[in-house]
Amino acid sequence: MASTASAMAALRHVLDTPPDLILLDLGLPDLSGYEALRMMRAVSAVPVVVVTAHDDEQEIIRVLDAGADDYVIKPFGVGQIEARIRAVLRRSGQEGGKASGPLEVGDLLLDPDAHEAALDGMPLDLSRREFDLLHYLTVHAGQVVTRRDLLTHVWQMPYGGADKTVDVHISWLRRKLGETAQRPRYLHTIRGVGIKLLPPGGMNGASPRGGRSIPPG
Repeated sequence: MASTASAMAALRHVLDTPPDLILLDLGLPDLSGYEALRMMRAVSAVPVVVVTAHDDEQEIIRVLDAGADDYVIKPFGVGQIEARIRAVLRRSGQEGGKASGPLEVGDLLLDPDAHEAALDGMPLDLSRREFDLLHYLTVHAGQVVTRRDLLTHVWQMPYGGADKTVDVHISWLRRKLGETAQRPRYLHTIRGVGIKLLPPGGMNGASPRGGRSIPPG
């Protein structure tokens, strides 16, 4: 276990010796913790638990959207922070176990191990959250996924009140897939229920059960 007193020192440590998990205090002397989190997410996928004194839903949504895996509000006991760390490491291990190779839906290709996505043979420039969102929808292709499902499994936020966050990310993802809500290609809104990822033309035919794994070789 190592600790640093500044954001820049922490970033150097993450690059030189990637840890299993980062416990990030938002009150740093050289950079805001939020900016430090964004910089860490640009170079590393190491799980991050944010420590904050702000019990504010919008602030919590902000740091989770920036890439935090969980948050702890000050003051807290040692038992609570240890339990949070165990839960994040457990989730991280489970998510890694799901990456069984590239997934394909129509002309959409996702490689969870390489953290790469392509559409019609062209790479997609996705943020970490957009990739996680598309990965979850691809794994569950042909199934209706609710906002609550996405908040729980992609944002790790098992409570309501953040539907707008999901809607905004779905909108960004649609744009990168070259579609709109009015003219969907892959992401189909099921009114009053959720969203379903299907290959083009899938709403007129049989729905697949999950993204098709591409066999090795």
